[in-house]
Amino acid sequence: MSLRITVESPRQNGVVRLLDMSDAYAASLYPPQSNHMLDLASLEKPGVTFWVARIEGNIVGCCALVEAGDGTAEIKRMFVDPAARGRSVARKLMETIEATALEKRLAAIRLETGIYQPEAISLYKRFGYVEIPAFGSYQPDPLSLFMEKRPTQA
Repeated sequence: MSLRITVESPRQNGVVRLLDMSDAYAASLYPPQSNHMLDLASLEKPGVTFWVARIEGNIVGCCALVEAGDGTAEIKRMFVDPAARGRSVARKLMETIEATALEKRLAAIRLETGIYQPEAISLYKRFGYVEIPAFGSYQPDPLSLFMEKRPTQA
């Protein structure tokens, strides 16, 4: 298996397919007000690093790191094609995010995920993320889980 993770544009068919799958999955679990997805245009803004994971050249995963401008950043649009799960794609994406956070000397990496996504929550906890109150523009939501890791504590 040849897994490669590179910074790429989100505006390509394979990524759009993943984002659509992610949107549909989230919509099957949560009401619209509890889904906090970034659209394609937002993923192309300055301060956003977008990675694409490929196996044998095929797009199988993606994620973004969105810098807040205050020395912190948020993980957004982390998604792995269900057909590629169990092949360490999410783990490698997380390792890439964390290496970038260290390079950028970010004080904290944060994220919001849903309570009905035990696999995602487990992944984040394995990487040392801990629960925090709602941050940024998020409002408290019983269906959301907010997490943070301070890379210097790794």
